[in-house]
Amino acid sequence: MRWWGGTSDTARDGGTGGESGTGGRTVAGPAVRDTALWLALAGVALVWFVGHPRSSVALELVLPLAVLAVAIPARRRWPVAAAFAVNALCAIGLAHPVTPANAYIVALAVSAYLLGTGATTTRSALRAFGGCLALDLALCAALGGGAVWWYYTLTAFPLALLVPWLFGRYWQAQLAFVRGGWQRAQLLERQQRLVAEQARLRERTRIAADMHDSLGHELSLIALRAGALELSPTLTGRDRADLGELRAAVSDAVGHLRDTVGVLRDAEGDRAATPADESVEELVDRARGSGVTVDLRREGTPAPPGLSPLVDRAVHRVVREALTNAAKHAPGGAVRVRIAHEGGRTDVRVTNSGGDAGKSHPPSGPVPGGHGLTGLRERVEVVGGTLRAAPRGTGFEVAATMPDRVGQDRPLREAVADSDTGSDTESREWEPESESVRQLTTARRRARLRFAAAFVVPGGFGLITLGSAAYAAFQLATCVLRPADYAQLHVGADRAEFANVLPARQFPYVSDSVKARPRPAGTTCAYYRSSGSLLDQVDVYRLCYSGSRLVSKDVVPGSGRG
Repeated sequence: MRWWGGTSDTARDGGTGGESGTGGRTVAGPAVRDTALWLALAGVALVWFVGHPRSSVALELVLPLAVLAVAIPARRRWPVAAAFAVNALCAIGLAHPVTPANAYIVALAVSAYLLGTGATTTRSALRAFGGCLALDLALCAALGGGAVWWYYTLTAFPLALLVPWLFGRYWQAQLAFVRGGWQRAQLLERQQRLVAEQARLRERTRIAADMHDSLGHELSLIALRAGALELSPTLTGRDRADLGELRAAVSDAVGHLRDTVGVLRDAEGDRAATPADESVEELVDRARGSGVTVDLRREGTPAPPGLSPLVDRAVHRVVREALTNAAKHAPGGAVRVRIAHEGGRTDVRVTNSGGDAGKSHPPSGPVPGGHGLTGLRERVEVVGGTLRAAPRGTGFEVAATMPDRVGQDRPLREAVADSDTGSDTESREWEPESESVRQLTTARRRARLRFAAAFVVPGGFGLITLGSAAYAAFQLATCVLRPADYAQLHVGADRAEFANVLPARQFPYVSDSVKARPRPAGTTCAYYRSSGSLLDQVDVYRLCYSGSRLVSKDVVPGSGRG
C-alpha cells in the first residue's frame, strides 16, 4: 500500500469521502496510516534526543515533529514539497555543535522511498534531490562545517535520498508487473469465455447449414418428383393442379428455409456440419429414385488403409451438392459422377448436361443463399484439396481433388486450422504481438531495469562511500591522544620522554579557525583528537614545541567546530 506519492489514497480506495461506509473507510484509512507513520518517526526522534542531552528541545524535537505532522498528510498532493520539508529537518543537524547527524535522516529515507513508489516522474524526483543537496551544501558552507560535517553532507544525504528512492521505483515497477499479469490473466479468461460462446453459436450455425444442405436437397428432390408426376397421363386435371400447388409449396419452403438459414449464419459464413452417415452409392440411389438420371462410376481403390473419414464425408458432400445444383438449375438433365482413386489422391468429377430444351442455368457463383459452393469449397480445402466449379459445354461441372488421408503426421484439428490460417507454425511466427503482451513485456523490462538500478547504483555508490569512509576512519582513529595520556604531559619536557604515548599521526583536518588561535612565538604545533568518535565533534589537543621541548599544551573545545 502506498503511503507517499502522487496518487491519492481516496482515488485508490474507490471512494470520494462521502457519508457511506465505503466513504468512511476512504477517509479513515489514510488518517490511520498517517498517524502510524508519524508515531513511528516521532519514536525514533525521541530515542535519539534522549541519547543526546545537549540537543535543543525546540529546534530538534518540537519543531521537527510539528513539521512532520504537516508534511505527512500533505505528501499526497505535494510529494516533492514534503520531501523538501523533511530534508530541511535533516539539515538542522548541521547546526548541532557536537554531531551533524540526527534522527530525521530516517524520515528522509522513508520519504524518498515513498516518493519512488508514487506517481512523481523520474525527472521531477531527481530535480528535487538536486535541490535538497544544494540546500544542504550551502547550509554546511554557511555554518562553516568541519571535515566531518562535509563528509556527512556528501555521503549520508545522497544515500538517504537516492537508495530508498531507487528501491521504491523498483517496488512500484514490480507491483505494476504483477498487476499487469493478473489483468492479462483476467483478459484471457474473458476471451476464453467469449471463444466458448462463439463456438456454441458457430455450432448452431453449422446445424442450420446442415439443415439447409440436407433438408434443402430432399425438398428439391420432392419438387422434382412432383414435377415429373404432373406429366403422368393417368392424372386428372384436378390432380395435376394439386401436384402443381404441391411443387410450388415445396419450392416456397426451400426459399423460406434458405432465408432462415441466411439469418442464422454470421457475416463470414460457417462450415456446414458433417452430413448423416450415408455412402455415395446410397445418395445416388435416392437421387435416381427421385427421377434424376445419374451415372456413377468408380475407378481404382484408395491406398491402404483407405480414405480418411473426413475425406469420405467431403466426397459425399461434393456429390450431394452437385446433384442438388443439377436438379435445381438443370432439371431433366443427365448427371455423370466419376470418382477415381490413384496415387494416394481422390478425384471427384460431377458433370450435368443441359436440362429441358437443352438449356441449363448454372450459377455464376454460389447457389442462392451464398452458402452452397462456398461451403463446399471450404469443406474441400479443409482436407487439403482443391475445388473447381465452372460451366462445361451446355452443362456445369464440379471437380474436386483431395488426398486420401488428411496429414497422418499431424492432428486433424491442426489440419482444419491450417485451412483457415496457414500452418500453425507460420501463423504463430507472423501473428502480430497483442497489446497486452507488449504491455506485459514493457512492464517486465521496466521492473528488471529498476531492479538493476536499485542495486547496481547504490552498490557502486556504497563501495565508493565505504572506501572513503574506511580511509577517513583510519585517519581519525590513528590521531587520537587519550585524555589520560594528555594529562601526564608536562610543559618543559622533551618530546622523546613522552613520544611513546603520542599517536602515529596528527589530526589532518584542523579547521582554519583553530590554526589561527594565538600560540607562543617561534613554536610549531601538533594537533590530536581526544576521542575516536567519527560523527561527533570532539575536543582537539594542541601541543606546541620549541625545537623538541614542549612549551605549551591547549584544549580546543569541540564546540569550536574544529
